[in-house]
Amino acid sequence: MHASVISRICTRNKLWESANFGVEFFHRSWRFFAFNLLLVSAAIAQTSDGELTLPQVGKFVEHYCLDCHNTATPEGDLSLDLQEAAFAEFKTPVWENVIRKLRHRQMPPSDAERPDEQTYLAVVNTLEKQRDAAVAAQPNPGRAPTFRRLTRREYTNAIRDLLALEIDAASLLPKDEISHGFDNMTVGELSPTLLAGFVVAARHISGLAVGRPVAGTSSETLTVPLDLTQEQHLEGLPFGTRGGAVFMHNFPQNGEYEIQLRLTRDRDGQVEGLKQPHEVLLLLDEELLQEFSVEPIKKGQNHSSLDRHLVVKVPISAGPHSIAATFAGTTSALRESQRRPSLASFNRDRHPRLQPALYSVTINGPEGPTEPGNTPSRQRIFACYPQHTSQEADCGKQIIATFMRRAFRRPVSPADLETPMEFFNQVRAEQGFEAGIAMALRAILVNPHFLFRIERDPLAGEPGSSYEISDFELASRLSFFLWSSIPDDELLDLAERDELHQADVLNRQVRRMLADARSAELVDNFAAQWLHLPNLADSRPDRRLFMDFDENLRVAMLRETRLLLHDIIGADHSLLDLLRADFTYVNERLAKHYDIPHVYGSHFRRVQLPVDSHRGGILSHGSILTVTSYANRTSPVLRGKWILDNILGMPPKPPPPDIPQLKENSETGELLNLRARITAHREDAVCARCHDYLDPLGFALEHFDAVGRWRELADEQPIDAAGSLADGQQFDGVVGLQAALLNRPELFVQTVTEKLLSYALGRGLEADDAPAVRKIVGDARQDDYRCSSIVLGIVHSPPFRMRIIR
Repeated sequence: MHASVISRICTRNKLWESANFGVEFFHRSWRFFAFNLLLVSAAIAQTSDGELTLPQVGKFVEHYCLDCHNTATPEGDLSLDLQEAAFAEFKTPVWENVIRKLRHRQMPPSDAERPDEQTYLAVVNTLEKQRDAAVAAQPNPGRAPTFRRLTRREYTNAIRDLLALEIDAASLLPKDEISHGFDNMTVGELSPTLLAGFVVAARHISGLAVGRPVAGTSSETLTVPLDLTQEQHLEGLPFGTRGGAVFMHNFPQNGEYEIQLRLTRDRDGQVEGLKQPHEVLLLLDEELLQEFSVEPIKKGQNHSSLDRHLVVKVPISAGPHSIAATFAGTTSALRESQRRPSLASFNRDRHPRLQPALYSVTINGPEGPTEPGNTPSRQRIFACYPQHTSQEADCGKQIIATFMRRAFRRPVSPADLETPMEFFNQVRAEQGFEAGIAMALRAILVNPHFLFRIERDPLAGEPGSSYEISDFELASRLSFFLWSSIPDDELLDLAERDELHQADVLNRQVRRMLADARSAELVDNFAAQWLHLPNLADSRPDRRLFMDFDENLRVAMLRETRLLLHDIIGADHSLLDLLRADFTYVNERLAKHYDIPHVYGSHFRRVQLPVDSHRGGILSHGSILTVTSYANRTSPVLRGKWILDNILGMPPKPPPPDIPQLKENSETGELLNLRARITAHREDAVCARCHDYLDPLGFALEHFDAVGRWRELADEQPIDAAGSLADGQQFDGVVGLQAALLNRPELFVQTVTEKLLSYALGRGLEADDAPAVRKIVGDARQDDYRCSSIVLGIVHSPPFRMRIIR
């Protein structure tokens, strides 16, 4: 037996009394030593089914854990000797933390005596079964909040599904706070600022939907990002054009609208890149609306007048329309662009533009005679329309009741109808039928039953007992989980018939909802937040070091990751394909950034990667690599933390205050590379505790720079991308890291399941949720961890279907 093992055993029996380890000591202590050796052997002796007996697990804990985790020295504030009474059944939730540490092989520490892999598996298996049985005996499905306000994204989607109206909620409502990685957690309160925002939004939305905007005319300006390269063709615009922008705009009424274009200027107010005549094209719904010509400045002319004529007044029907402005491509301009070695050419602060660029599009109106038109919103609202005044009350009640049922996600009572009908009748008498409907809709959109998801405990329930939520609550949980929006009529009808909770019905509905286009929210909302993709919008790589990073590249990086996620989740592939995908999605801009040859044009396409490629899987995506870097360099610490949190499900503790900066030079004055600087930082024992897990993971990605480009050198030195996992697996580079993660796929799948379950419940997970997670992962293993298996497992799990009374 290793000397360190002997030392630990003898110390426990108080026999280590001197530094002299002689023959006499062996003779005196052999009997105690042999006894302890038998205990350790017993701890790893498995039963026939690969489990241990409970006393054996107790001896395992005593041998490997109690030296550090005891009352006298509670390492990490964990004292397991306080749990000795629980050794018989391991019921207390603290054992979930022990299971997690053992499962990931983070404990015992790498510099201490550690059990072999067979023992690890046996102990974890035994503890998990004990915990699962303990929770099954005393079920605790947890408690989703009683009141949960709609997030800004959920509100946007609800308005879309209620009124067939796309809104810009970011301009109407403040941003939601993030907790546990998601924005649907801390939504239990309604601040005065947010309430005021909802009131203004309801006024704007109801008028727009009915076709009665609150003001006679309005003005909206779209500003193009300053660092959007406009030298080449942009996706969504006609071939043969370059630059510009395209966007959707909802025109509130039939009428005449003024559309005005403005070109980009430099600091001196001069139009950039205008060295020759250029044709500017204005399109409405992909049809040419107007063609303009812009000329270089002439004698006596100033730049302020160069784009004054880029304006047109045109009648446009109410409803959503696409507006696009772009430049006709010219051969000479293309040749000039090709002479520039840089890919990006975008603004006055870095690269002077070679050609004029679009700065903004402003829409004013409507002017003159107007009428509501036949918009998708009006079609959704006016299921009936009165032909005579005598029919207005009944038709109005039908419209309001139908809208309210969808908005409240449940049947409506006569009491529910009283207030909106009062508003309807009052305004109808003064301003007419449609104005009354708009006012009633406004009242419903500020009602707490629309703005909040409410789950009430049964009146007869006892505190501590659990109950199944109602079918209407289940319908809302389903729709906000899979669609980030309200239930549709089919879900509400099933709930009203009390059929939705039936297993076969629930399965069919989940698969129907996953096949619906609205399930894209699992990518655009859940997965984007899980992977921290919204942070890419705030990334600001150092312009001096990364001169070619621009808005086009930022958008392309985000598009690549979203397309991969849509491919795997939307097509119901294995979650493991997120790590092992041998393909990716790129356009020409991103392909050049990645050094992928033979990709041309602005449109994205799926590209099969060669066997020896270092791309493939989310760990090599520029979006992930950029959001886990600093502005001027990579960060193995940030990247390691991101992997621990989002891939392995073992987030490190927050760093202590007053962390010293990395040393630039050694004690002899030699310039240190990044690995050497971090290694020096780890010499502090307090720092080393976290960095021992963070750094080996982050260094595996060091071949990628701060914007995701591949490199062989850093600080003019060859890159060392060697790393390791806590279980002892050694690897080199991103390919080795991917292989190491796939050797134990259940760790990654469990992490995704935990994140998805937390997102679905709108709360952080607790220790008693762990058995449900284990069952979901275990069942999905039989189906190669397909996405639908994980989703179905969550929907059928006790935390999703039930609630505890407090």
